[in-house]
Amino acid sequence: MCGFVGFLGGLATQGQLGDESMLTRMADTIANRGPDDAGFWSDGEQRVGFGHRRLAIVDLSPAGHQPMASGSGRYVIAFNGEIYNHLDCRAALAAAGKEVSWRGHSDTESLLAGFDAWGIQGTVERCVGMFAFAVWDKQTRTLTLGRDRLGEKPLYYGWQGQGKNATFLFGSELKALKSHPAFTAGIDRNALCLLMRHNYIPAPYSIYQGIAKLEPGCLLTVSLLQPIPVVARYWSAAEVAVAGCATPFAGTPAQAVDALEVLLKSAVQQQMMADVPLGAFLSGGVDSSTVVALMQAQSSRPVKTFTIGFNEAGYNEAVHAKAVAKHLGTEHTELYVSPQQALDVIPRLPTLYCEPFSDSSQIPTFLVSQLARQQVTVSLSGDAGDELFCGYGRYLQANRLWQTLRPFPTATRRLAARGLTALSPARWNALLGPVQGFFPGSLRQANLGDKLHKGAAVLAAADVDALYLRLVSHWDDPASVVIGGKEPPTLLTGNAPQLAGLNEIQRMMALDTLTYLPDDILVKVDRAAMGNSLEGRVPFLDHRVVEFAWSLPQSMKLRDGVGKWVLREVLYRHVPKALIERPKMGFAVPIGDWLRGPLKEWAAALLDESRLQKEGFFHPKPVRQKWEEHLSGVRNWQGHLWDVLMFQAWLEQQ
Repeated sequence: MCGFVGFLGGLATQGQLGDESMLTRMADTIANRGPDDAGFWSDGEQRVGFGHRRLAIVDLSPAGHQPMASGSGRYVIAFNGEIYNHLDCRAALAAAGKEVSWRGHSDTESLLAGFDAWGIQGTVERCVGMFAFAVWDKQTRTLTLGRDRLGEKPLYYGWQGQGKNATFLFGSELKALKSHPAFTAGIDRNALCLLMRHNYIPAPYSIYQGIAKLEPGCLLTVSLLQPIPVVARYWSAAEVAVAGCATPFAGTPAQAVDALEVLLKSAVQQQMMADVPLGAFLSGGVDSSTVVALMQAQSSRPVKTFTIGFNEAGYNEAVHAKAVAKHLGTEHTELYVSPQQALDVIPRLPTLYCEPFSDSSQIPTFLVSQLARQQVTVSLSGDAGDELFCGYGRYLQANRLWQTLRPFPTATRRLAARGLTALSPARWNALLGPVQGFFPGSLRQANLGDKLHKGAAVLAAADVDALYLRLVSHWDDPASVVIGGKEPPTLLTGNAPQLAGLNEIQRMMALDTLTYLPDDILVKVDRAAMGNSLEGRVPFLDHRVVEFAWSLPQSMKLRDGVGKWVLREVLYRHVPKALIERPKMGFAVPIGDWLRGPLKEWAAALLDESRLQKEGFFHPKPVRQKWEEHLSGVRNWQGHLWDVLMFQAWLEQQ
């Protein structure tokens, strides 16, 4: 795991800021991604340069130094990530009669040897791993950027400047691009709309105008002769989903469990490749427990596991993680986090995430990464199990709702929705509050008016995609709160992917795999881990596991209203069911309570009406209304407010 930066084109950097000094300055902004080594390469004649920061994981010797040239001298690369099967690639080269004079045993060197033999795309298609890279082809004078299949490693790019000053910038994080003198991009208010809806900014958009994220599974080529970037997809999660559902696994359920265990064991074993100490995050849930169980089954020593807990009721999974760790015999470390420890992370978030990002589980993810880094340099996690094996409760929730609503004409449902929203939530509470006393206890609801308004939004949905969008949205009409903003199309709002043959639940799982997973979950994990110079690895995202998961019939994932059936069966071979079965909790933090308590003063300053007016990004009225309703306890607007607060905190540091 590392970080890199670079440029193509533009005028030669003058004075003290020569190209190498400029690359140094850019790379130093992401030094946390690579504290072990730094390197630079540039070609002044071709106006191209790379800067690299290295977190040494495999081949700790100087032979792993980057940027690195291929044996032929044709290619120069700056690489971030891990190629887990790179030794297999070396064996394939030898079997094909390719003679390579190896200088060390790094995966970067293996990748370059593959480029020499098979070309860039031919090599990437053979690789199992997580990666982002920039490679310069001296022969064709072409720059290629590449990103792994599921989007584990980040990569931003874009042209900045005009005429002779026009410079193509790229790198692992936005703050590196921003440190180049050609960078003049303004804040993209349309992207800000996306943040308000999703609590993240989905690819290809970024918070800056003219700067994009390279989408997962893609290669981009650009040159000074052909300055318009050409993006080509070499692997598609949507196509994998469609193909898997069209040609499902034909074996028995028991055979599916056997096959999944073999695949997962192989993925975990490959991801335990490291020349540095390695461990795992453990929450005690199905996903992380499965990963740790398969690690321990293949390790002669106790695996180091890490978890954090909160003393607040309803937010603590540490006790469950400890029980699983004890059963498996891991070397377990836990930390009970005080509210002050969690709150101390908040000022660091704008720098860690480069662009505003408002999934509040970013805080515990950072803290558990910080805890793990005290003992290990690499940590495996159970992320992506929910998307692949039907783990999120919203899949069932949305499907049940849709099956209930579908028989009624859309016009009728929209009329009913208008009726429900004719009165404010407070008015509904006032009207129905006294009546609820006559209802059975199971039917009594707190903030019933709030729930009726949310139900009205669901009623108005035209199809299951629209219904799902409602369920995963914070601000339903972001353009109404962002001044001058217009929500651009995404895979959820206008550019729907081709998912022919998938049923309603499978469509939601696929959309999450294409959007929520890479742009929220994986961003959160990457920045939190790299903020502590820790490499995170995700065995479920071995693309062979992903492809197999999509081939499994839904009946092998969802049974009796419970998801992850096949994955649970693998886990129960290693951990008793009684240690696992409980309601899903996740890495949640009590943000709503904190905003009314220790964060109240901080939030009030960022949401001050005159400040909002002066900065000119948000219409103050809807923001202030939610803030006041939240403080009074009328409604819980923690998600909506955290979106605004994370942008405000980020803006303050620009």
